[in-house]
Amino acid sequence: MANEALLIVEDEKLVRWSLKERLKKEGYEVYEAETGGAGIDILKQETVDLILLDYRLPDMTGMDVLKQVVGQWPETQVILMTAYSSVDSAVEAIKIGAYDYINKPFNHDEMVVTIGRALESSRLRREVRHLRSEQQERYGLTSIIGRSPAILEVFELIRKIAKSQASTVLITGESGTGKDLVAKAVHYASDRAHHPFMNITCSALPESLLESELMGHERGSFTDARYLKKGLFELAEGGTVFLDEIGDMGVLLQAKLLRFLQEKTFKRVGGVKDIVVDVRIIAATNRDLAKAVREGRFREDLYYRLKVIPVILPALRERREDVPLLIKYFIDGFNREFKKQTKGVTEDALERLVAYHWPGNVRELRNVIERVMILENKPEITLEDLPREIRDQAREEPLPVPDGFRLPDAGFALKEIEQAMVRQALDRAAGNQSRAARLLSISRDTLRYKMKKYGLL
Repeated sequence: MANEALLIVEDEKLVRWSLKERLKKEGYEVYEAETGGAGIDILKQETVDLILLDYRLPDMTGMDVLKQVVGQWPETQVILMTAYSSVDSAVEAIKIGAYDYINKPFNHDEMVVTIGRALESSRLRREVRHLRSEQQERYGLTSIIGRSPAILEVFELIRKIAKSQASTVLITGESGTGKDLVAKAVHYASDRAHHPFMNITCSALPESLLESELMGHERGSFTDARYLKKGLFELAEGGTVFLDEIGDMGVLLQAKLLRFLQEKTFKRVGGVKDIVVDVRIIAATNRDLAKAVREGRFREDLYYRLKVIPVILPALRERREDVPLLIKYFIDGFNREFKKQTKGVTEDALERLVAYHWPGNVRELRNVIERVMILENKPEITLEDLPREIRDQAREEPLPVPDGFRLPDAGFALKEIEQAMVRQALDRAAGNQSRAARLLSISRDTLRYKMKKYGLL
């Protein structure tokens, strides 16, 4: 309270003086103005948290001042004061943006209480905006680390989805590839960023409880339903609901989810009234949903409804060029968390880390770096610091050397051989990139990277 500034815009000198003296005793910094124009001039020069504004002023009405304040200083709260109140003028003032409307003569104690509530409301709004700004920075596109062709394609897709009106998104990828980060990046890069992001893991709850969590329940709808409960679909109004591990959702609940996606309405458990909400559904899974459909474990119609915009996350082994960037990102983060000053990794350690097949993907890499930095306190992470499975099994099995192949005595440029092999694979696959990638035992994204590298695109 001590540093908050108030402005009194009031043409009656006695009212101004009495208010100013009382508010200064409460610890506020107080400015005063006799006219609306003088009040606007003060606002242009000083930071004011709240205005006590008279309805009738010598040069303009309080409504005129209120409109200017709302347009130019929207963070400043306004309490309108008048001896000529009416319901219509009070409603109009609140609609324009006033916090409250007080009749003269007023009680100073009540005025102080109202001012306190208004300022508390301002503080809460600032805190919410600050938190949202932090979340956008933390979970935006910059939270996904990588420059590989595979991940750059994902970035571009996220941008397009975020700007679109797409109501459903399906994210697939192996465990640990960052599906939750992508879901948050879509949300915080979109117009829905100022609305809730709600998430739930479908495998964590039995089907009946999962339905209650998503759709809510009416009081008395089952044994322990002692009160009405809103589900995530209602709580996330205007925002996003992230359904992780959607492949583990029961078939009966799948049918209800499909109805919700098609009609944008649902009923609470035990309810009879349709509830309409506006939310984006982002589903994620590491399972093969197409296979689950063939086996009857996942509804085909729901699968295709979710798959309107699919996002396929590459495994870390398919974007090895991002491993050094991720290592630096994790080291920097753990340096701050553990108050250490690790500068990086040695060359031989980096070679093994890049070569490792990473079955747990980015999550596993993060855990490895965290483990080393907890246990060791060195300027650099060395090969000896790495887990045995990375030290001993880092390199993938090499392809068999063709019979008769022999390194020429004069040697050769490895770059030229790689370029020739890429060309041959593309020729043999008749330009089919997926088939050419399989012939070379690399991912399609890695093939495209090499094609760009050698000017073959």
